[in-house]
Amino acid sequence: MSQTVVLKVGMSCQGCVGAVNRVLGKMEGVESFDIDIKEQKVTVKGNVEPEAVFQTVSKTGKKTSFWEAAPAPAPAPAEPETMPAEEKPAETPAEPEVKPAETVAAA
Repeated sequence: MSQTVVLKVGMSCQGCVGAVNRVLGKMEGVESFDIDIKEQKVTVKGNVEPEAVFQTVSKTGKKTSFWEAAPAPAPAPAEPETMPAEEKPAETPAEPEVKPAETVAAA
């Protein structure tokens, strides 16, 4: 299955770009890739696993991480919000306690 993997790679020069270019050029399953040194962004398309692409690019010694905009697990944050809903009523009484303290501090 063809997919797109986007990584943030710390590249400061054309030598860095060349290193990333070499390892991706040898990687099995890669159909195409784009290296943007200005954005420090590497986009890889092909029949590849994200973790395998990450490991391959990491071998260059460049600081590598998944592009933050790529993961979109909207359902995951929804689950923790359900739990803090129980905590929010506990936080509400704490706010009025702060307000009288401010009034005392102002007086």
